Amino acid sequence: MLMRFAPIFVCLGALYAQQVAAPTPETVGSPRGQDSGGYNFTNSFELGYRWSLIGGDEDKYRSDVNYGNGVRLLGSSFTVNSKDGHGRYFDTILLNTQGLGNDPYESAVLRVEKNRLYRYDFHWRLNDYFNPALPISAGLHQMDTQRRWQDQDLTLLPQSPVEVHLGYSRNLQDGPALSSVQEFNSRGPVFPIFMGVRREWNEYRLGADVNLAGFKFTVLRRWDFFKDDSPYTGGTSTVLGAPTDPTVLQQFQRSEPYHGSNPGWLGNLFTSRKHWAMNARMTYNSGERDFILDETAIGTDILGPANHQITVGGNASRPVMAGDFSFSFFPTDRLTVVNSTSIYSGRTVGDSTYNEIDNATNLGVTVNFRYLGVRTVNNSTDVNYRVAKNLGVYAGYSYSARLIRTEEGFSLPDFPDSGEFDVYERNNHLNSFTAGVRYQPIQPLTINVEGEVGRANQPLTPFSDAHYHLLGGRVQYHAGKLQLGTYYHQLYNFGTPDTITVFSSRSRTFGANGSWSFNNRLTLDASYSKLHLDSLSGLAFFAGDPRSVLQTGFSSLFVSNIHSGSLMGRIALTPRADLFVGYNITLDTGDGRASAVPAGVTDPIAALLDSVQTYPLNYQSPLARLSIKITPKIRWNAGWELYLYHEEFGLLTYVQNYRAQTGYTSILWSF
Repeated sequence: MLMRFAPIFVCLGALYAQQVAAPTPETVGSPRGQDSGGYNFTNSFELGYRWSLIGGDEDKYRSDVNYGNGVRLLGSSFTVNSKDGHGRYFDTILLNTQGLGNDPYESAVLRVEKNRLYRYDFHWRLNDYFNPALPISAGLHQMDTQRRWQDQDLTLLPQSPVEVHLGYSRNLQDGPALSSVQEFNSRGPVFPIFMGVRREWNEYRLGADVNLAGFKFTVLRRWDFFKDDSPYTGGTSTVLGAPTDPTVLQQFQRSEPYHGSNPGWLGNLFTSRKHWAMNARMTYNSGERDFILDETAIGTDILGPANHQITVGGNASRPVMAGDFSFSFFPTDRLTVVNSTSIYSGRTVGDSTYNEIDNATNLGVTVNFRYLGVRTVNNSTDVNYRVAKNLGVYAGYSYSARLIRTEEGFSLPDFPDSGEFDVYERNNHLNSFTAGVRYQPIQPLTINVEGEVGRANQPLTPFSDAHYHLLGGRVQYHAGKLQLGTYYHQLYNFGTPDTITVFSSRSRTFGANGSWSFNNRLTLDASYSKLHLDSLSGLAFFAGDPRSVLQTGFSSLFVSNIHSGSLMGRIALTPRADLFVGYNITLDTGDGRASAVPAGVTDPIAALLDSVQTYPLNYQSPLARLSIKITPKIRWNAGWELYLYHEEFGLLTYVQNYRAQTGYTSILWSF
């Protein structure tokens, strides 16, 4: 099934694989390092200054790039290795950092190892996340937060038959944000409220690997703890964009602390023999949650004073189990047969009650929830056969069955048979077939063609896998210093008609890439890809003037045509000077229209829908980097990058264009 996502992966690779100006990938110092005592040392540090000049929409720049001014430790690398592998306290130390000193993306990686005694790994990352949220919610969901991750792992007795693992991970997010609330009914206007983000996740791990008689057994015990204590508050505010609406939110406060734990187990058993191999894996988490929400909104609506209160409370157990077993059979050198069976079972069990009360009228609504269960069973068989040395074929069949069950209801403990109990179930079965051919007509050339067809009954949602097919292929040529490649993938998914709406989507991706090392002084890399995507879906919503009514006669047709290209070159100007230049461009031509609303559309609802169905834009980023070796241990570097972002027309007439130049100068040295 992974092949079905190939168009997405190819497009993302084309968009985000571009190089950045800093840190500098060049090296200084002797690659052999220096010896001292019984150890060998290598190190390099790149200290520099970043600058930026921004014009246009600075918020959009911050959400895309976010590099600012200031001194940075752009990158560093430090290694210590025991020369004979028998150091007194350690045999290896590795330390790599990037962007330290207020870059928006910072990281540090540390490893300390003593052969056959211990190995310690530490990973730390920081990301400044900024989202103006203007196109999707008029800024009502803006975020300016910081996220910090760390992972620590200690392995005792590595490279031995029994390895013991201990670990700890932590993820923190905090900072100011905006959210929104709809008051004072389901068709009421939306108001901004302040949100102070405070989220924290911690995980503790203890496990072991055991190698015995050709089998490797892994067991891991995990304890996860999560909490979200983000408060929501709001003062006096009127309806945004609708000055004639009399609704006013005078006071708003919401508290919804959410704390939980997820203790779990992981087990894995693996072995590989001459004619067969086996792998079995199982995970189990038993999540526990206690939650409560208390919300109060006071103000004025079209009928006069309004005072609403919402309370949600309950407890929930969320056991989740997933397991798979695969058996591989190699009867001959030409034939491989793999059969895999996997199962997933997730449940939410507990009592949850939603209460909404209008304190002015003492009227309200109550909804009770008791159970949600999802169970999926999948079995697949894949056969690979090498017909000849240069020709191979493969085929596969997969079947999956999914059951979704929900229960709603309540009961009064003191009154038998009182209350209400409703059960809803949905069954879904998916059959898929895959086939492919690998052919190598000549030694440097490889051709691969593949396809998949899937059919499902009763898809869970309109955009779930229903009636789909995928076709794809790749051609690669590699001879000496020349590498060329091209590919094509298409995925069509036609949703089954539903009582509410229908859905269909089509994507086609093709591209080419190549690299050429002309000599030791010149290297070129180029790539191009195009992704076409269109999706059609029916819509059901409330709209109208002077009174909102249910609209079912409209549909949404989203069209995107993304062209992405890059050209990179590395030139050795002199034995001491290296120049790197590059150019990246991403262009979405949409459906070719010249304006957000096509000519001739007069209906206001249709005009609004048409304006959000395609987003033509142009993103370009040329860059250059010069690196000059001053001494064998010192390099001077300078880099420049230009970001040009232009939208043909934005969502709801808001255009986020910007032009930004970023650059740096640095000294890279080894000592």
